[in-house]
Amino acid sequence: RREAGRRREAGDRAPLTGRGARMRSCRRPRFRAPALAAAAVLAFLPPARPGPAAAVFDPVTFRLDNGLQVVVVENRRAPVVVHMLWYKVGAADEPPGKSGVAHFLEHLMFKGTPTTGPERFSRIVARNGGMDNAFTGYDYTAYFQRVASDKLELVMRLEADRMVNLDPPEAEVETEREVVLEERRSRTGNDPGAQLAQRSRAVAWLRHPYRIPIIGWEPEIRALTRADALAFYRARYAPNNAVLIVSGDAAPEEVRALAERHYGPIPARPVPPRRRPQEPAPLAAKRVTMKSARVHLPRMTISWRAPSLSRGAVAHVHPLTVLAEILGGGTTSRLYRRLVVERGIASSVGAWYDSDALDESAFTISARPKAGGALAPLEAAVAAELRRMVEDGPEDAELVRARRALLASAVYARDGVGAAARVIGRALTTGGTIADVEAWPERIGRVTARQVRAAARAVLVESRSVT
Repeated sequence: RREAGRRREAGDRAPLTGRGARMRSCRRPRFRAPALAAAAVLAFLPPARPGPAAAVFDPVTFRLDNGLQVVVVENRRAPVVVHMLWYKVGAADEPPGKSGVAHFLEHLMFKGTPTTGPERFSRIVARNGGMDNAFTGYDYTAYFQRVASDKLELVMRLEADRMVNLDPPEAEVETEREVVLEERRSRTGNDPGAQLAQRSRAVAWLRHPYRIPIIGWEPEIRALTRADALAFYRARYAPNNAVLIVSGDAAPEEVRALAERHYGPIPARPVPPRRRPQEPAPLAAKRVTMKSARVHLPRMTISWRAPSLSRGAVAHVHPLTVLAEILGGGTTSRLYRRLVVERGIASSVGAWYDSDALDESAFTISARPKAGGALAPLEAAVAAELRRMVEDGPEDAELVRARRALLASAVYARDGVGAAARVIGRALTTGGTIADVEAWPERIGRVTARQVRAAARAVLVESRSVT
């Protein structure tokens, strides 16, 4: 059910930065093209050096009178549009004791209004040749449709309708709660890696709601009611708390006229402020160990609390993005070359960092030993490479290669209609701006070896880590 948009909490790439069942943080920076596609154009890119860079998406943005922010990214390569509505609310905004209600509401949003009955939303979209989906994160919830450009008004009318008229039947609520519980069992209860990731996150954050799984704790999911979901919906789902992004074969003036027609009549409403408990400074390294007979190849992760574009030492954000690429961004990365290719003690290794968070983020490294190998030597080898980075910084060739790969991912993000909606939506719901998105290549291109080393020294501190 609605598999698109799901990310890995249990997989090798995102254990400690994982989100819940509907949306999981991934290792990629703000832009990430497939590795092979990025590699194919590296030879054609000029060396990354300080200097002005072209805009990434060149969007047009405006606000309706009710506060809805609208962003249009015109892309005429195919007669297709992505219509994506982002709400500035996620699992970290849930009331105490109601974990999972944001994700539960996401499910119920497909259960009907007085004019569109249960499950008819997706059937209408599919009948008109499109596809739709939704996902929940800690800081946002998003709903999207990909349709032929002449069907844009249809999906806009459907989405505007359920912004204010959601009315799920009680029987559908009961059924969907069981669907969510089964989703939790299949993706976490039956997966030792996901269980480790969930417990590690609960240890990494002492007070902040990022410690709670997005899908929720099972006892609290069982207690969620229709009234709980609708109370959350009425408090947070409002045009003045949302961002509409239309990307593809549509002109800004056309989108404005349609948005004013369908979203414009919806009145703005007071929305509660996003008050969250703030995390105390970490004072001691933490370790979590889990064992399972079903695990045939062990895995270790090390995660450090790190700044985001919205909180903490923002100057380290772009250097951390480059650092993740240098350390574990693929088969040419330092950790892969040293531990997999040269020493042969690891079967896989990766690093990732995500700057899009309303509060702090995390920098994470994951590694598996080769078959029959032990974790202890691998952990020591990772630690040694991190010390080298902190003490000496990156090599010049590593820095150039990482910046080129990241800039290539920005180039490829322009190709399709979906990337723009996701990149811009994540930024605008986590405290970023369109200017941040458009300036990303230039800022990455200006990152120096000294800045990467300073970021490593500031973040890769043992007392800040969870292993």
